[in-house]
Amino acid sequence: MSELGRTSTEMGGALEPAQDRVIPFRRTARPVQSAAASPKAETPALTFTWEGLERQLSELAITQAQKNLVSTLVSATRKQAVFKPSELVLREVLCIASVLMDETFHPDLEEGEMT
Repeated sequence: MSELGRTSTEMGGALEPAQDRVIPFRRTARPVQSAAASPKAETPALTFTWEGLERQLSELAITQAQKNLVSTLVSATRKQAVFKPSELVLREVLCIASVLMDETFHPDLEEGEMT
């Protein structure tokens, strides 16, 4: 197996942690479909599925408690998306991503469940 197909653990810790996450992603990611080599600013961005978004946000989450929130947050965003312009939906996704990558955020699910 080439070095690109091996994880950091398999290589004796030779890769950085971020690289260790990129290699498995490259094995499972679908090919990128670009509209043009250099799209204009008004060209719509690439599309993705809600399932793909949930998968990527779960990968970004730092703690298990944050990973447990992903499904609920994506579901709520998906349900509200039909009532918002796409740019505001993008903003919601970016906010979710920032919360999930925040090492100081520790959700306490005992305070109340989101419905």
